[in-house]
Amino acid sequence: MNSALWVSKTGLSAMDKQLNVVANNLANVSTNGFKKDRAVFEDLMYKTVRAPGGLSAQNAELPSGLQLGTGVRVGATQKDFSEGDYNVTDRQLDISIQGKGFFQVVQADGSMAYTRDGSFQLNSQGQLVTANGLLVQPGITIDNDSVEIFVSEDGVVSVAKSGQAEQQEVGVINIAGFINPTGLDSLGQNVFAETNASGPPIVGAPGTDSLGTLGQGMLEASNVNSIEELVNMITTQRAYEMNSKVIASADGMMSFAIQQL
Repeated sequence: MNSALWVSKTGLSAMDKQLNVVANNLANVSTNGFKKDRAVFEDLMYKTVRAPGGLSAQNAELPSGLQLGTGVRVGATQKDFSEGDYNVTDRQLDISIQGKGFFQVVQADGSMAYTRDGSFQLNSQGQLVTANGLLVQPGITIDNDSVEIFVSEDGVVSVAKSGQAEQQEVGVINIAGFINPTGLDSLGQNVFAETNASGPPIVGAPGTDSLGTLGQGMLEASNVNSIEELVNMITTQRAYEMNSKVIASADGMMSFAIQQL
């Protein structure tokens, strides 16, 4: 059987995965703090008919070999953690990280997770939580009699209460950084989990240890460039079509050979 059929089959499979990545990026173009993915391709094993550098005769070295590729696959998907645009909302509990770092949140099972989405809210106990109800760590509680909330660039949270001239400090928002953020495990709901590839979190106050600073009344938008993703989609579609044509050509060649025999 013509090996080009199998090679093109791997190309179709790889382009299908690439289109899935592009579709997910475009679907999350309006997701707060979303980081786009890109597919990383790698070629498969080669069938070596003649090895490069081998001898074709005595004292005659082959300058090149004869190696036939067997296709391609998607070896990984890689997160791009470059910063998105910052949208001013003027909402007191909208907080962005300008630079590197992640907010720390506690999942339902008690494990720690990390997010760039700073669209926080207060639960029924006045605790600072994400839109999905995950508690922000370290825990911060806002009293009912607070009339205004202030968050400084270095993470200090203060409130102004009715009848009091001075602000009262209620906590500090620390953020976490990673040596290899692309190694984080994407859990959905705008949160990530630590893995062996990401390394342990480096927790500190905003503005220290190369961590970013906080911006109150602002949200980080998705870093997806819709124009770029549309170009990637067209490129993927054309590559899929070309692999399909290779299959049709290989089938035609085999049909011709069978008819002649």
